[in-house]
Amino acid sequence: MQNIRKGDKVVVLAGKDKGRTGEVLRVMPKDDKAVVRGVNLIRRHQKQTQAQEGGIITKEAPIHLSNIAIADPKDGKPTRVGFELRDGKKVRIAKRSGEVING
Repeated sequence: MQNIRKGDKVVVLAGKDKGRTGEVLRVMPKDDKAVVRGVNLIRRHQKQTQAQEGGIITKEAPIHLSNIAIADPKDGKPTRVGFELRDGKKVRIAKRSGEVING
């Protein structure tokens, strides 16, 4: 079971977007990176094709998993993740508040 999954609310701990929050759009476990909505934005030149128009586009770049932390369900502050067995299922627990992280 992974600490950070698609759909989780996370807080950026380091880098130019430190302190910002967003939702995880994609996780790349082999590279230890994740793409977070509205965080680590880059501008790229896009060549025009039949499917899409060209120009300068803004999109999210991957950010390393060590630079993000799950937002606590109670107060939204960064927290570490623990695992527990509840009702025979392995669930993720926020270490800060002890709440179950949905998912």
